[in-house]
Amino acid sequence: MEGKDPASVIREALAKALEFYYPFAGRLVEGPNRKLSVDCTVKGVLFIEANANVDLDWLGDTVGPGCPYLEELQYDVLGSDGIVGCPLLLIQVMRFSFGGFTFAIHLNHTMTDAPGLVQFLNTIVEFSQQPQTKITPSVPPISQRHLLSARQPPSITCPHHEYDQALAGAATTTINRSFFFGPKEIKAICNHLPHHHRNTTASIFELLTACIWQCRTRALCLAPGEIVRVSCIVNGRGNKHDLNLPPGYYGNVLTYPVAMEKVGMLSMLPLGYALELVKKAKAQVSEEYFRSVADLMVIKGHPLYSLDANKDYIVSDTVGFLAFEG
Repeated sequence: MEGKDPASVIREALAKALEFYYPFAGRLVEGPNRKLSVDCTVKGVLFIEANANVDLDWLGDTVGPGCPYLEELQYDVLGSDGIVGCPLLLIQVMRFSFGGFTFAIHLNHTMTDAPGLVQFLNTIVEFSQQPQTKITPSVPPISQRHLLSARQPPSITCPHHEYDQALAGAATTTINRSFFFGPKEIKAICNHLPHHHRNTTASIFELLTACIWQCRTRALCLAPGEIVRVSCIVNGRGNKHDLNLPPGYYGNVLTYPVAMEKVGMLSMLPLGYALELVKKAKAQVSEEYFRSVADLMVIKGHPLYSLDANKDYIVSDTVGFLAFEG
């Protein structure tokens, strides 16, 4: 991209990518039972190009989570943050003095998940690198949402506590902070596991989820009889869950299995107990679990994910997803 205007290159590549990902240029409409569909009006996406009068190095390490300049790097366009009838995609390219730029994206999550977004971004990269010769994406996009539609007749065959009736939680103020867990920190956490768990097959994600869930529960000082929950977002792509989705499918393929326990038990018992709860929750996800979720949406009218800010904790592993090629 040397010697070229990054905003112009990205805008042209985006236009080509949208020929294949045309639903992103439409608007969502809501039908019966809160069912969403895309009206392909071709109203387009929002694209902003801006200039900053500072050098890119001036930002330092502040562009990570909790970035204090987020409002400047991604302008909040009035009317763009809704779900129905709003733009589904907003991209902002900020050029800096003496070279360099930032790329910010705001996406309606009902359209795609992290792997689908990376697939879309890789398509933009391909068209920006080969503007004259690239005709089609290396991975043709597939938006056949019927592949994950409810069965006929629908049947809820698995427990889905993530959609239990939402409880009215107290209003809370949240802040955005980043914490780094390196090898030393992970080893220190592992030292809190019983000896028979030291060589566990648990992933670092599962270990951190269990540790933070337990520490968070203790810090909140809730009544011992209260129920607290943790949800792990599970991606259904690949062969692990036997959904047999074709390569290129970019719709949402995720679910939120729940681990739950009383505050007293979770706080009192060792870390290994919390770890087993997290592993068990993730292990219950299968093709049948995904199909059961789809059926639940139809039977219960697309219920909201229930979340009490004090008692519920949700965690997602985006390692490997948010680093796209190019």
